[in-house]
Order: sequence, then structure tokens, then C-alpha cells
Amino acid sequence: MVKPADELKNRVKRLRLEYKDYPQKELLIAMPNPHPEIDYEEEMVSSEFTCLCPLSPGQPDYATLSIRYVPGLEIIELKSLKFYLTSYRTVEIFYEEATNRILNDLVDVIKPRKMEVVADWNVRGGIKVRVKTSYNKAQ
Repeated sequence: MVKPADELKNRVKRLRLEYKDYPQKELLIAMPNPHPEIDYEEEMVSSEFTCLCPLSPGQPDYATLSIRYVPGLEIIELKSLKFYLTSYRTVEIFYEEATNRILNDLVDVIKPRKMEVVADWNVRGGIKVRVKTSYNKAQ
């Protein structure tokens, strides 16, 4: 009989990133929250988020992503998050769509109590953009 922890380890080991023209939500893996009875906040920051500009194909856009959430019954497995975020590298997508899609995909997979995604985009054309989106289960 395979234990749940062993099954999780095997899923993580089998993760493979193949670059496609869409974000790969299927790479995200949820894990049991070790303390679902406590409202605690987790924050993950990725300073290397990259996607492609849909109006200037081939031109990369860069952002620092901050993902903050109060977990429910599940938390996100970090290697799967890294692979998921990396899957955007070959995707042509606008800032706002990327930021909101990340929020929606993560909420769908781990069902947190609250979540906020902030994308702090690098200057492009002399303009700095920061996109912030949030989810609150209580609303």
C-alpha cells in the first residue's frame, strides 16, 4: 500500500516542464496543510518571473511576484509552483491577465482562505506597472 506522503513524493519527482504556449496549471501540486486549524500567512516571492509581450512577440517582460495566502486545508508544493511559474516563459500574455490567472489557478488548486498576488513589473517604455489582485473566501 502506498502512503499519501510517498504518493506526494512520487508526484513531485515526476514533475517535468515542457515549454508550451500556455501556462501549465497541471504542474501545481497541493499538499495537506499541517496546521489547518490556525490562520497563518505564508508568503512566497519569485524575482525571476518571465513571460512574453503579446504586442511585441519574442520580447520578454519581467516581474517580481509576491504570493501571500492564508491556507485552508491545503498548501502549495514549492517545486510545483516554481515549475508552474516557469511555464509562463514562452507564453504571450498581458500583465493583468498573467497576474489574475496566477491567482485564479492557485485558488482553484489549494482553496485558501485568502490570497493576494502582486506582480511588480520591470520598467518598459519608461512606465513601471504593479498589478495587485486578491481573493477572500469569506466574501
